[in-house]
Amino acid sequence: MDKTIYLNNLYDYYQGLLTVKQQQYYEDYYFENLSLSEMAENYKVSRNAVYNQLKLVEKRLEEFEKILGLYTRKKKIAKILNNEIKEKEKKEIMELL
Repeated sequence: MDKTIYLNNLYDYYQGLLTVKQQQYYEDYYFENLSLSEMAENYKVSRNAVYNQLKLVEKRLEEFEKILGLYTRKKKIAKILNNEIKEKEKKEIMELL
């Protein structure tokens, strides 16, 4: 499940860098929860072709993140902001005591 969440986050950032076909495969599998067999039937290709295409998309998303690092940067910024907010809240509590 964690990998799916991670891939969906990467997809949010990098979907525009994928082909339309890759976007369709990804969305059918991860968002519409279609099985490989259902997708193979819909696209008139083999189940193995669908599987290979999905693995390629996953690999490309991870490569984009490795090169561009947008999702990693967002997580780092969020962590910094959360730590600052926590420190601020700590100071306010101490002032109230």
